[in-house]
Amino acid sequence: MEYRYIGKSGLRVSPICMGTMSFGTWSDKKAAFKILDTAFDRGINFYDTAEVYPVPPTAALVGLTEKIFGEWIKTKKRDSLIIATKVAGAASGWFVPPIRAGLTAIDRHHIEAAIEGSLQRLGVDYIDLYQVHWPDTVVPIEESMIALDRLVESGKVRYLGTSNENAYGLTKANTVADYEGLARFQSIQNNFSLLSRRFLDELANVCRKEQVSLLPYSPLAGGVLSGKYNQKEMPRNCRFGDYYYDENPRQKAMAARFVNEASLASTARYLQIASAAGMSPVTLATAWSMNFDFVASTIIGARSADQLTETLAALDVKLSDDVLRQCNEVHADILYPMG
Repeated sequence: MEYRYIGKSGLRVSPICMGTMSFGTWSDKKAAFKILDTAFDRGINFYDTAEVYPVPPTAALVGLTEKIFGEWIKTKKRDSLIIATKVAGAASGWFVPPIRAGLTAIDRHHIEAAIEGSLQRLGVDYIDLYQVHWPDTVVPIEESMIALDRLVESGKVRYLGTSNENAYGLTKANTVADYEGLARFQSIQNNFSLLSRRFLDELANVCRKEQVSLLPYSPLAGGVLSGKYNQKEMPRNCRFGDYYYDENPRQKAMAARFVNEASLASTARYLQIASAAGMSPVTLATAWSMNFDFVASTIIGARSADQLTETLAALDVKLSDDVLRQCNEVHADILYPMG
């Protein structure tokens, strides 16, 4: 297994990270344990969760994923695992999380409440990588970074990361941390895939210059790149099928963003590229996201252990220059299919 460092940290992680957001909704505990065991047996040492999981988040289920994951952690040696979790982002942002009465903020009170809850549910003494799930545009970043630094100083957290952030936000946060002598963000977890290349516009440059690692999530674009949505009707019993038929306008909007005319046209061409290269489109999409120098570990997900076969196959794949060129040609012809 090729291990990579996250940012300037001492965290050495497998190039694939096992995501857990389906545990408790789409995957019950038995299925979750099988997924986790399959990943661990393949050499995956890096696992990502969050206090608001499983998805879609509800007040009744919040924290369940960490509880399930925490039970599995007890079956392994703690030092063999690199565990990442997240504090819910600010309620002033794109989504009001169903936790702490929907009044969340990235301030000392909520950060300390969140870490204590996660440590308890996971049944561990420390978190290897603690991440802000999405930014707070109201609380000054200085206040947030001081509160996060306290967790590192206390030993409850080893390193810090952020998620769903832009180039300004990442640069501002780490500039404050550097000037004030605080712990900095070593990673950023953003959406990045063959269908979502916005990260390359500017954030990739920030990561390279500032030695921050990307932990890309949704490398299959929520399963779209598997090809399962390339049919006449929206399928059911899958993520965006569930969202499409849901009455929640936020879920419907997300389905429309991922599954649309442009994304399906792009996917059709990626399916052809994968077939000609003799690999699954799932393997192609995963390997593509792992191919960049600023990427430390690509976060994958699964509803069942069987789905991991094609994803984990990317560990043994090195995409040729010709395949990468063909992928770039698709993007040049259909720019930013997810907007």
